[in-house]
Order: sequence, then C-alpha cells, then structure tokens
Amino acid sequence: MSIADQIFIENCKTILTSGISDADSSVRAKWQDGTPAHTLKSFGIVNRYDLSKEFPLLTLRKTAFRSAVDELLWIWQKKSNKLSDLNSKIWDQWSDASGTIGKAYGYQLAVKYDFAEGQFDQVDKILYDLKNNPSSRRIMANMYNFSDLKEMNLYPCAYGLTLNVSGKRLNAILNQRSQDVLVANNWNAAQYAILVHMFARVSNLEAGELVHVIADAHIYDRHIPLVEKILQNPIYPAPTLSIDPDVKDFYKFTVDSFKLTDYRYTELKEKIPVAI
Repeated sequence: MSIADQIFIENCKTILTSGISDADSSVRAKWQDGTPAHTLKSFGIVNRYDLSKEFPLLTLRKTAFRSAVDELLWIWQKKSNKLSDLNSKIWDQWSDASGTIGKAYGYQLAVKYDFAEGQFDQVDKILYDLKNNPSSRRIMANMYNFSDLKEMNLYPCAYGLTLNVSGKRLNAILNQRSQDVLVANNWNAAQYAILVHMFARVSNLEAGELVHVIADAHIYDRHIPLVEKILQNPIYPAPTLSIDPDVKDFYKFTVDSFKLTDYRYTELKEKIPVAI
C-alpha cells in the first residue's frame, strides 16, 4: 500500500466519522450554483511522509502529477502570480482583470528583503542557507503577508515551509491553514515532496521527512459520496520517482525533470466540483 493511500484513508475516515459539521453556520465558500458549500472538518491533522522510502502519490485515484509539479514550479521557481505562466486552468476562477491572482503565492516569494548576508528573496535565502549554513534553525519561507492580504484573490492555503537539515537528510514541515481534502490532500503532499527533493538535490543532501500540518482539514458536503466511493477502490504500490541527474541548479528544473514509473491507479470518472 502506498503511504499516501494509507494517510488519505485515515484522514478521510477521521473526518467522516468524527468531523464537525458547519451546516448550521454561515460560510464563505459557495458552489457554482450559489449554494453554500458546507463541510465536515477535523482540526490539526498531522501527516508524515518519509521521502527516503517512497514517493507519496495516491493510487486510490489519479493525482495529476505533471500539473501539480507545474503549479509548484510556477510558485516556487518562477515566483509568479501571472496565469499566463501556468500551463493549467486551475487558478482561472481566481483571476483578476490583469490576469493575475493578486499579491499571492509566487508574488510573495519574489519579494526581496535585506539580510545580514545581502539582499535575497525567500527562495534564494533558503538556497543560500542550505549551502552556507545548513545547521541553521531559521531556514523557512512564509507567504502569509498580512499587509498584502487585501490584494490577494485567495489567501494562501499552504503558506509556510520550515526546512531542517539533520545529518545529510533534508526534512521539512509544511503548514497549511485550510485544505479541501478530496481535491488537495495528495496534490499538496506530492508538490512539497518534489520541492524537498529539489532543495536536497541542489544542496548535496538527501530528501528526508515531509511533515504536513493541516489546521482545518475538511470534506465538502457534495464531495462525501465521491470520497466514500474512492475509499472502496483497490490500492497499489507507490510509483517510483526519478529525477534528471544532470540538473544541479534549482532554476533549471522543468516538469520533464521528474518521471514516474509503475504508476497504477483507479480512474475517477466523476468530475469533482470545486467550492469557491
């Protein structure tokens, strides 16, 4: 069984059996028809993935791996908020008149700050510290900039990353304020697993553990039948990830730098509605 499948099953069963409903509350999110999108939720879910053992990808249903990597590179490598720099349509519903998502995600990672060692954006400071001061306990990034929230079309969900080097292993904690479990549980885990691999590769380290902390893990009301169906699907071994050995520069990775072999999964024929 893929560890991603095991974690997804545990998360979903916890929410379905003991989650708290907000059906009696006023909620911001709406379905496309204008109906309030209510949820069952669990607070403070913590998932751990040992990236040295396997790559965390669901087999219960397909995770769109290339699209997930493309979005990750859009945020962390291109540091962009422009939809023209993204190859999928997943952010179109949050686009503004200028074709951006406002001052969110990649925009925040591109902002330069003055540090003792010089001027860096958050990504380049991470790269600098991993090379020059790997024992630091201050290697982190945060996209939740309160002064810019009013100019973000969606507040960051996965907003904070803390990196920690233990021996030759690069470990990470991903902090997420809110997660649509059906849509994003494995999507986010796969993305940040790739990011840890990227940082490890260019820093002569080995990818270690990814700890994913989710404050509000929820299943939307209209997703419950789909989740219950998916949990009955067969489970396969995790696929194998390979990374182009010639890429040593963080900014040279492309979607094609990452390959999966033996990825088996069950197709989900139903379209998943997304609450906005």
